Amino acid sequence: MATPSDTTRRDFLFSLAGLGAALASPARLPGRTLSAQEMLPARSIPGTEETLPIVGFGSSKPVLEIPTEGKEPVAGVIRVLLEHGGRVVDTSPRTPEVDAEFGEVLTAPEFSGRLFVATKVNTDGEASGIKQMRQNQRLVGSRTLDLLEVESMRDLDVHWPNACRWKDSGEARYIGVTTSSIGQHDAFEAFMRSEPLDFVQVNYSVMEPNAEDRLLPLARDLGLGVLINRPFMNGTYFGRVSGRDLPEWASEFDCTSWAQFSLKYILAHPAVTCALTETTNPDHMAENIGTAFGSLPDEATKRRMRELVQDF
Repeated sequence: MATPSDTTRRDFLFSLAGLGAALASPARLPGRTLSAQEMLPARSIPGTEETLPIVGFGSSKPVLEIPTEGKEPVAGVIRVLLEHGGRVVDTSPRTPEVDAEFGEVLTAPEFSGRLFVATKVNTDGEASGIKQMRQNQRLVGSRTLDLLEVESMRDLDVHWPNACRWKDSGEARYIGVTTSSIGQHDAFEAFMRSEPLDFVQVNYSVMEPNAEDRLLPLARDLGLGVLINRPFMNGTYFGRVSGRDLPEWASEFDCTSWAQFSLKYILAHPAVTCALTETTNPDHMAENIGTAFGSLPDEATKRRMRELVQDF
């Protein structure tokens, strides 16, 4: 059953476009060194010897455009992520002013060399795309980008060849494409089959499970890294579960909240490399990280989870 604290948390998350997880997580005490059991599990980037922790920070538009609180909340979230062994930070092009502030966080000495930053190009035209790619280099303070993605398949015929050239030149370690729309999945699948991607980023959750029909199995067959966006459907998920009791059988896979219900569903898929969660509250990031601990649902349980929420 939802508790008053769950309700308060959902209200807060809605104000940020609703992402985060009210989960049982390792306690955060000042000055306490975390044990190995409290560090995020990691999964391999297929075809490499590199791994990524399975929970990351998705720096969405709502997260980056809350200027009244300054840069410290975002820095605090990243700090907590690193405390638990996390390092994946996902970005999207914003105004130069917003990117400059966010870049000051990413390039701070305490974070230097410790993050895996996914950057994107999301514009029309080659000149504008190259400008964004250069802006990404300034954002992370490095000539070499960890991951360069073409966001939402936008102007793909122009930007993908440039992404490939950047990988060849060493200006991008990995390249990929993103989608956050079920309507793009057919075209996305065709592109996956035709081009040499390293990563895909797709929308996937217990209420939006379409990616598991073809995209996630194909990514696994092709040996691609997979980042997950929209774990709570930009907050819509919380509205649909509001006022409903969490089923008692959720405790069988260590699930204590509706937020955890979706994140556990996501992380249970073997193709998923990292789920991106969004918040400017460090305590909420610690709760998001808690998703990775305890058991995950099996396939029969996942089917039961889908059936439960399909009419919500």
